[in-house]
Amino acid sequence: MAEKKKPTAEELFEDWEPETVEYDPEIDGDEEHPIRDDLLKEKEELKDVITRLKEKNRGNRKIRR
Repeated sequence: MAEKKKPTAEELFEDWEPETVEYDPEIDGDEEHPIRDDLLKEKEELKDVITRLKEKNRGNRKIRR
């Protein structure tokens, strides 16, 4: 039985040439960044609300870490 030799990475990619991919907002969609900014703003607002509620719930007690 003859064993088959696996090709190395160099052999597989010896004739491969990388190409530069350009970003085009019309094709790729440009709404992801505004959505992300809105989500980050909402996250900051919710963190502030949670912090205030925790402080209110804690009252005069001290936190030890």
